[in-house]
Amino acid sequence: MPESNAHRGHASIHSIDHFALNVPSLDEAARFFDSFGLRVERESGPSPELALYAADGHRWARILACDHKSLAYLAFNCYAADLDALRAQVAATGCTVRDDRGSEGFWFDDPDGNLVQVKVGRKTSPSVKTPFHLDGSAADTRGSHTRSQALTVHPRRLSHVLLFTPDVLRALGFYHAALGLRLSDKSRNLIAFTHAPHGSDHHLVAFAKSEARGWHHAAWDVDNVNMVGEGASQMAAAGYTKGWGTGRHVLGSNYFHYIEDPWGSFCEYSADIDFVSAGSQWPAGDYDPEDSLYLWGPAVPENFIRNTEATA
Repeated sequence: MPESNAHRGHASIHSIDHFALNVPSLDEAARFFDSFGLRVERESGPSPELALYAADGHRWARILACDHKSLAYLAFNCYAADLDALRAQVAATGCTVRDDRGSEGFWFDDPDGNLVQVKVGRKTSPSVKTPFHLDGSAADTRGSHTRSQALTVHPRRLSHVLLFTPDVLRALGFYHAALGLRLSDKSRNLIAFTHAPHGSDHHLVAFAKSEARGWHHAAWDVDNVNMVGEGASQMAAAGYTKGWGTGRHVLGSNYFHYIEDPWGSFCEYSADIDFVSAGSQWPAGDYDPEDSLYLWGPAVPENFIRNTEATA
């Protein structure tokens, strides 16, 4: 397990624990995420909500009832040795650190107004590159199965999230100073990808430019590019045909297919994303927009870069 880096003078979180998303309809959300291949459980409590689990058994999301879609909060995990240093780093940025929510760790609002929790917890992100399973077929054997034999695609885990922000470079600087996230790659001031230094996918949190803050997508890891395509077919059969893909990204290198949810944001099937090992220095680059988004695949649909929260 990678060690804490508090002794090096700059602490960092190591993974996302979960996100909480406000949505207008829990019933619609349950149908969408169940179709996507996540395990959806209805939680009892003062207010109804859903819990989302991937195949790894971790609860990756809380889905909360609200009159509009938005990020309720984003929760990160850190090592115990880093918690106090992270609290101090957040305070040093000028943010007010809050311990008033009756739960573990501490809370703050980032410069865009997103609520963030930092707490001690297990490392949910991989510490080594996730295996990519894709075997070719030998001569005289059938290389595929029939559509009727296709199994439901169940994502293994959450890979990353992407947030809209009015100022990508400000968000990049803040999350580095406060939480130790490091730049992986960016395209000018339009989009930036960050990873955690304890062993992380190419991006754990990404930021895309918009006129307002907003929730763009959550990406879910699957075994291979066939499962990316099968997931897209699975969602189309359930009636969710809008999105983007199938294709391959440039920054991160992952195979992708995005499915538009009922509220104008997305869930992504993702396979074989680049990985930054603990202690490794990723050669971060700054790429022209036309050379940074995808290597192959269909043209980007207009709605893919629309922030529905900016006009809500």
